Amino acid sequence: MADFTGLKALVVEDEGAVALLIEDMLLDLGCEVVASVAQLDRACEVARTIAIDFALLDLNLDGASALPVAHILRERHIPLVFSTGYGRHGIEQVFESYPMLAKPFVIAELQEKIATALANHRMSLASG
Repeated sequence: MADFTGLKALVVEDEGAVALLIEDMLLDLGCEVVASVAQLDRACEVARTIAIDFALLDLNLDGASALPVAHILRERHIPLVFSTGYGRHGIEQVFESYPMLAKPFVIAELQEKIATALANHRMSLASG
């Protein structure tokens, strides 16, 4: 089992109950939820400035695509996991290798996708 103790996480999710559930799962995995945001503008602002180890990003924020947030995180070399109820529809090709969680999901799936995102990130740093 991967050890996520102390990893700092950003949660971008517009459904309050879902955000709370995700935050609880992350805490159970040993992560620290540094920020949890629901609106696109605020998510972009936070993604530009926050010190985090990874992010969990809902693709649809109240009808708006959250891909601007994903681009900011990618530019900052911050691993991310997409979370969506719509499958890979709407994910740009540049993000096709990023892990995605299909809603609803359980903690074991979250753990697996975070581990994949972190491993992919380490490999991309090692390859240059």
